[in-house]
Amino acid sequence: MKLASVVSFEIVPTPPYDFELTIHKPAGWSLFSNYEVYQRGTMWTATSLVDTLAGVKLVSRGTVERPRITAKLFLKENPTRDKAKELRKTLVHDIGADEDLNDFYAMAKEDDILRLTLDDLYGMHNTMQSTVFPDAALSVLLQMAPMKRSGEMMDCFIKRYGDAAEFDGRKIWAWPRPERVARARPEEMAKACKLGYRAKRIVQMAKAIDEHGFPTMRELETMSADEAKAKLLELPGIGDYSADIVNPHGGFPIDVWSADVFGLLFFGREPENGREAVEKIKAEGLRRWGKWSWMAFYYVVQDLKNLSRKLNVKLRLS
Repeated sequence: MKLASVVSFEIVPTPPYDFELTIHKPAGWSLFSNYEVYQRGTMWTATSLVDTLAGVKLVSRGTVERPRITAKLFLKENPTRDKAKELRKTLVHDIGADEDLNDFYAMAKEDDILRLTLDDLYGMHNTMQSTVFPDAALSVLLQMAPMKRSGEMMDCFIKRYGDAAEFDGRKIWAWPRPERVARARPEEMAKACKLGYRAKRIVQMAKAIDEHGFPTMRELETMSADEAKAKLLELPGIGDYSADIVNPHGGFPIDVWSADVFGLLFFGREPENGREAVEKIKAEGLRRWGKWSWMAFYYVVQDLKNLSRKLNVKLRLS
């Protein structure tokens, strides 16, 4: 889809805000799209903002303590003034530019684990998608598969059912929108992208979001953390771990892999049985970090290599 209409504006994030760490994650997590491009302080990506496919170009013009970003949204049609205002507000929130990290840093400086991440990740903000479906579908594609296999499934799923946003001389594939996936046949999806049982869950999930008025991320944010999690657990294929990842209030998402990492950090050893240790480790993370549990999880997993060196332990990177 060619996106020729352009909306330009400036964003002044709440400092400290490190553009590169926030937009281009150290652990390789994408901002909005697996196919986005980052080059020397400029990000080209594509996503659905306010139910609108948008090509996004972000350019850093400031510093960590005095951040400034020039943003361009490339759209199919010229938006109304109110729509343009809503798109801008949504993008600012999704890139974490309105997030105040001062209370988190005050807590982290007193924590034996988190304080070690601050030199490496100071100014890194959390980011999110505007809609639930990309992260929810991702969580299903990561189930019961090694990263290489999950990557192959993601690539096929995105290119077969997503939109190719053409803008600013780039072609960036965006995550599929639920209204399109809801019309797909699970058998065909399973065969085309070798998704197995995941295809049925993803189509059911898309239908639940598209046909039953499932809340947006912003709407989930207006709920309590527990209410939002309970709502997410209604989606097919979403369990406790996935709900903690998708929940905009955050959580402490522990699975077998992260149980090894945080078991070693909390108790000095990897659990003999990661699956059985999940609840104990999750409880310790929530006790230790409380409302900042997600941000703490986020900082740790983005800094595993440096933490391994500083603590002289081997934290598994995948």
